[in-house]
Amino acid sequence: MNKKNKKIKPAYSQYNTQRRQSSPRTILRAPIASVKVVGVGGAGGKIVSRMMEGDRMRGVEFIAVNTDAQDLDRVSAHKKVYIGRALTKGLGAGMNPEIGKQAAEENRSEIGEILDGADVVFVTAGFGGGTGTLGSSVVAEIAKEKGILTVAMVTKPFTFEGAQRASIAQDGLHRIKDKVDSLIVIPNDRIFSLIDKETSIIKAFGFVDDILKQAVLAVTELVNVPGIINVDFADVKAILKDAGATLIGIGHSSGQDRGVKAVNDALHSPLLEIAIDGAKGVLFTVAGGKDLKMSEVNDIAKAVTVSLDPNARVIFGAYYDKGLKEKSIKVTVVATGFNGVVQMQRFTQTLFFSEEPKIGSALHKKEKEENVDGAGGGKTSVENKVVKKEEAKEQKATLDKSEPWEIPAFLRKKKNR
Repeated sequence: MNKKNKKIKPAYSQYNTQRRQSSPRTILRAPIASVKVVGVGGAGGKIVSRMMEGDRMRGVEFIAVNTDAQDLDRVSAHKKVYIGRALTKGLGAGMNPEIGKQAAEENRSEIGEILDGADVVFVTAGFGGGTGTLGSSVVAEIAKEKGILTVAMVTKPFTFEGAQRASIAQDGLHRIKDKVDSLIVIPNDRIFSLIDKETSIIKAFGFVDDILKQAVLAVTELVNVPGIINVDFADVKAILKDAGATLIGIGHSSGQDRGVKAVNDALHSPLLEIAIDGAKGVLFTVAGGKDLKMSEVNDIAKAVTVSLDPNARVIFGAYYDKGLKEKSIKVTVVATGFNGVVQMQRFTQTLFFSEEPKIGSALHKKEKEENVDGAGGGKTSVENKVVKKEEAKEQKATLDKSEPWEIPAFLRKKKNR
């Protein structure tokens, strides 16, 4: 009898253990969409490193890919892929995008393995150099071949970096557009519309990195955070799949008219290269606290939809965000379907530094110019633009003298030894 009890007891204990391991909480846990951010090249690696700073993003894995072994070693990422080992000897692509492309092709299978299991892949790079410009196209192509929703987020070089880098970047944009579902482009020159002369380089680039980080955060929050009005991955995919030029804007505000202010900031970020006008697909969400009002949601919806194509597909979501400051609101807008035409911002941004006070949004800037013109005093907006253009030319001429920076990275290293 005792022997039988001894045999039964372990079996019963094992059964209880299995029940505990298969608890209802585990079974009912909502699936998390897997998002992978791949930084390609030097700029891409730096963007990934800065995205890793601060709060951890749920369900996001960061990957760095580079031909420059020394630069890759300094990057913060969950995974790193050293490409073109035999081709570049770890010294980079030397501002030759074809080398960057060949290097990525050399490690195609390794890149593919790292991308396995992803629902969304963000490929980010600074265009105008060697590795990122065309290496990113290879990464994007691999992701898309695997059926993964693929979004490219790239920056264009500063005007003062010269015509050669601009030409390389333009070629890169032409090549990557057919290898991704959605393409977000940020011209580095737009930084000057957000900073003053005292702003440090690190802080200046932080503005661009924050826009890219917010784009990733926007998508992950949309699909991974339960909402009052829920948006699932199928909704996001319906908007971003084969969409081409894409706008992803995020706006925060608090106080009076917070909804209108937040949506205005989301739609008119001076760093984004396209405006929402004519978009045929829009997904927007509103996040707030328990004080979120229906009237605010209505005002936001009106602001978002007023400039859309009449037949635009609109998807809306709302959720409570405990991470927001008290009495604040956040609006996220994802707009696509621009018929392949990249529309420039409706409001001209100053290329180089201006003595004007910085204005929170392009809309406020426009209102200010209209008020000045209506007063009848001072320079007109057209005259102001002429003056600014001349100032920009003078500063550009000074900055173009930085010839050493046109030398490829690996040659500069050899020269300095």
